[in-house]
Amino acid sequence: MYKNFLNFLNNKKREKERIHIKKTIRSQFLESLGYEPDFKNPKSFNEKLQWLKLNHRDPLLTQCADKYAVRDYVSNMIGKKYLVPLIDVFKDVDDIDFDLLPNKFVLKVNHGSGQNIICKNKNNFDCDDARKKIMEWMKPESNHYNYSYEWCYKDIEPLIVCEEYLDYCKNDLNDYKFLCFSGNAENLFVCSERQTDLKVDFFDLNWNKLPFTRHYQNSKHNIDKPKNFQLMIDLANKLSKPFPFVRVDFYEVGDFVFFGELTFYPGNGMEPFNPIEWDYKMGDLLILNK
Repeated sequence: MYKNFLNFLNNKKREKERIHIKKTIRSQFLESLGYEPDFKNPKSFNEKLQWLKLNHRDPLLTQCADKYAVRDYVSNMIGKKYLVPLIDVFKDVDDIDFDLLPNKFVLKVNHGSGQNIICKNKNNFDCDDARKKIMEWMKPESNHYNYSYEWCYKDIEPLIVCEEYLDYCKNDLNDYKFLCFSGNAENLFVCSERQTDLKVDFFDLNWNKLPFTRHYQNSKHNIDKPKNFQLMIDLANKLSKPFPFVRVDFYEVGDFVFFGELTFYPGNGMEPFNPIEWDYKMGDLLILNK
């Protein structure tokens, strides 16, 4: 009897939390995109990403959203040669001895997105500022789940990952991000001009530029197809196979391809398409197994 009562209370607590999360997501979505999300019958790409946040509970998402744990997944699926070389991993910012790190490196926390520190020259690198930023990122409230309810981050144990800096001569390092649906790369976008003002351009798999933007403006420069484009497509298909949707990122450095990350709710599922019809065209590709 008492156990049944506890189960009843826990179920009520979970349902109350779920109602709060849906209400918060609805408010954020309306403010960001200008239309009400339909959680019961989602049709647009952004709506379906919210549905996945609320309903898709595959533990593999947690491993693959973890910037450290995903390395094992990538190594098993396509081989460790595609991983950016690891320098070290730390549980606490106080464990980092900057004197022992190379002149160039990248620091990032494993439980979020966009929380990166790039050191191109340790002689003019502000170690104290880096420590302050990482200390903030390591706080529990910094976990993306706690303010955007991106479920895949919820149970990741915070770590600090240090990787080699990918030197790309004098040019910016383009980021090739493949949008994969049910294990197939359907299209991609390229992030360029990060050092000045980030630009984003969408392409189909024949390298035809697609006629829309999503949040960011297109580049005014010609973007060449990477020499390893077909290899990237093949690798993206392998890595995305278990998921209804995932974005698979790669870099090309000289003749080599490096894995970037796996992202399950790009832009938090709240970045507007222009024109909006592409929100629904992309949504048609995302099949939800309800």
